[in-house]
Amino acid sequence: MEKPKSPKSAKLSLASSPAAKKPARAQAGPARKPAARRPRIPYSKDEIREIFRRFSIQRPEPKGELEHVNPFTLVVAVALSAQATDAGVNKATRALFAVADTPEKMLALGEDRVRDMIKTIGLYRNKAKNVIALSQKLVDDFSGEVPRTEAELVTLPGVGRKTANVVMSMAFGVPTLAVDTHVFRIGNRLRIAPGKTPDEVEEAFLRIIPEDYLFHAHHWLILHGRYCCKARKPECERCVIADICKSKEKTTDAPAPLVELPAQIV
Repeated sequence: MEKPKSPKSAKLSLASSPAAKKPARAQAGPARKPAARRPRIPYSKDEIREIFRRFSIQRPEPKGELEHVNPFTLVVAVALSAQATDAGVNKATRALFAVADTPEKMLALGEDRVRDMIKTIGLYRNKAKNVIALSQKLVDDFSGEVPRTEAELVTLPGVGRKTANVVMSMAFGVPTLAVDTHVFRIGNRLRIAPGKTPDEVEEAFLRIIPEDYLFHAHHWLILHGRYCCKARKPECERCVIADICKSKEKTTDAPAPLVELPAQIV
């Protein structure tokens, strides 16, 4: 009769089995997250090119609607436009820029005076502080000149990536794409550049926009979202890309006539 194995011998037998030689799953290191898949868009390359071709016919020379006289006043205007309308910012900055169109003049004006002149804009107290702080930064670190790179622009108080992209495009002619609320909505509503964050939408648009249309794409998308593909109710009957659009909210398949509109609409 075979004697039962002692607990010690049983452990030795188990350790020598083939299964015991395999490393435990926990010893294999932390599991890697699978790479996020890019969402597929329901547009062909030809359809995307046609979308931007029509935008280019509708608005051959689109321009931003924020009033400014030089790169400095543009930086200030874009920084002030956060959570405010362009029209509201323009109303406040006309008088401000008439007396302070350089960082040095803005510093001489002082925070209290700047605050009084922009008090019709939302968050005006904090924005006044940022205007003075960014003016001081420009004087101290950039000899009073607005820098031309994103890395330098975002070091200015109140200036984020979106503001930097707008300034680089409008002031220095760099083909960038700033994602504001309109561009973000267009990317997701049309399913042409979907993303959960502005950075994701920007990356998606930059992958698909034809290079020869990139320079004006930012303004085309903003103006399309502001005046046609509106947040509450898109006006599909006026849309020049209605027959191409793959939005689930679309109400018509008929494109509007390709009539040239004013480059700047106030």
